[in-house]
Amino acid sequence: MTSPLTLRRPPCRAARRAAADERFRLTVPTGLAALSLDAMASVAYGPEAIVLVLALAGSAGLGFTLPVTAAIALLLVVLTVSYRQVIAAFPDGGGAYGVAKAHLGRIPALTAAASLVVDYVLNVAVSVSAGVAALTSTFPVLLPYAVVLCLAVLLLITAVNLRGITESARAFVVPTVVFVVGVLAVIIVGLVRREPVVLSTAPASAPVETVGLLLLLRAFANGCASLTGVEAIANAVPSFRTPRVRRAQTAEVVLGGLLGVLLIGMALVIQKFGIHPVDGTTVLSQVTEASFGHGVLYFIVSFSTVILLALAANTSFGGLPVLASLLAQDNALPHLFALQAERRVHRYGIGFLAVSSAVLLVVAGGQVNVLVPLFAIGVFVGFTLSQTGMVRHWLRDRPPGWRGKLTVNALGALLTGVAAVIVTATKFGEGGWLIVVTLPLLVLGMDRVERAYARIGARLELGKVPSRPVPHRSLVIVPVSAVSLLTREALSAALSLGDRVEAVHVTTAGDDANREEFLRQWRAWDPPVSLRMLDDPHRRLAEPLVTYLASVKEQEVFVVIAEVEPEHLWQRLLQNQRGAVLDRALRRRSRAVVCRLRFRV
Repeated sequence: MTSPLTLRRPPCRAARRAAADERFRLTVPTGLAALSLDAMASVAYGPEAIVLVLALAGSAGLGFTLPVTAAIALLLVVLTVSYRQVIAAFPDGGGAYGVAKAHLGRIPALTAAASLVVDYVLNVAVSVSAGVAALTSTFPVLLPYAVVLCLAVLLLITAVNLRGITESARAFVVPTVVFVVGVLAVIIVGLVRREPVVLSTAPASAPVETVGLLLLLRAFANGCASLTGVEAIANAVPSFRTPRVRRAQTAEVVLGGLLGVLLIGMALVIQKFGIHPVDGTTVLSQVTEASFGHGVLYFIVSFSTVILLALAANTSFGGLPVLASLLAQDNALPHLFALQAERRVHRYGIGFLAVSSAVLLVVAGGQVNVLVPLFAIGVFVGFTLSQTGMVRHWLRDRPPGWRGKLTVNALGALLTGVAAVIVTATKFGEGGWLIVVTLPLLVLGMDRVERAYARIGARLELGKVPSRPVPHRSLVIVPVSAVSLLTREALSAALSLGDRVEAVHVTTAGDDANREEFLRQWRAWDPPVSLRMLDDPHRRLAEPLVTYLASVKEQEVFVVIAEVEPEHLWQRLLQNQRGAVLDRALRRRSRAVVCRLRFRV
């Protein structure tokens, strides 16, 4: 029977730490806010991308807006069901990477990871530039400052995410709700109205084409940009609160359902009112005007669109750091990407994403149209590998009901594979070739990192039981430049490290005065270590020590380099960098183990 004392005992430190850790994880609402902004924001440019292509065939082409959107929505349903199964089968996250690693092998897994990395970086650049583009359209006076505004928005989103994924999710809940509710209201009112309140009548001029299979495929490829972000929740399952799988699956289904309703609803209103491309006005803006007119509700939807487009980059900040952490644990990326700071923040993953996106924004001049053609290629490669891997998963494990699940994933693999080919072929000349080149380079880079870690592990005999440690005769060398408190601290540390300690002082040939003064101070101090004087006629710092170490007979040689730890960061500028010079030379040109010790004196 449990005693009263046991019942009153406070929770252990591990339990308190676990409870605090859960506090910084995602619920379903905050998970949607943190990880679905990319997909939700695509409502602002996905339908427009379809209309822009179909409008090339005039009103006859625009009549296919709903069928093309329905095909994309069908693909969305398949992807949603498929990724719900991925979440259950791979609760540690990683999405396409986790599935491909388990069932398709090493190179397909790295290919899936590379496609996701490319998609995450492009999502940040496209989302930020699209949000700024919407802002500069409303206020043209800001157009010359587009790049600066893009970098400012990126800096803000990065700063919010460095405070933790939960904090960022809470900050983005309100804009997400306002946008979704606003667009749903636009759709409902538009479907109820018999006539539009306002309808633009000046279509953008373009040569008229006939409605053919190629045109429909181009429209489908453009509209597939709406599906980017669907996999983000599956990639970030570990970020959810317990029970992680159930919460992540619920969030995935809600995301797929909302996105499907918004896309089909927008297509219905576009086709009902005969919306067509107009220079300087987005399709979403036209649909909103047709439903609400140019009043307060119009501005609410417009400004929520601007905000959501700018913040849609947060999906990448929730997904890429987790993916990078998994890759680092598998030795495909440097291990520092697996490090977590407070609030479960992967700072190095966030930093990499921010810097890469900033470079893209600067190179593209903040122009969203330069980046959009690159957007969907990488993600469809990941989709295809993920679904193919799940087919292998069901064939191998065959749990109850596996045939139905296999059918869903097989259909998903077929559809996304076809979509990947279509998107790549139709966008290759618009910049898609960059992605075709970048993906193999990323795979090659991760492969090199993985092989490097494998070589290091082999040399360290990781996984093997080493022989028992035995002591070696050792020599500890301490380079000294003067008799001081720093010299005393260095020699004290050296005396505790090895059997024999030797101080080494390098002098310049012909500088007899300084040599004699140093010897006088040393004899007066008389420490319990031997002193070796090395002469160099060229005033070199490291060369005499390297030459001397080559003649040392001891099996183990340590070199202790003493440095002062400055009280303030700016005081590092006052240091002579003597320790760094010695460290670099000794590590490259000697077998000694170099220890740089910083003393606060």
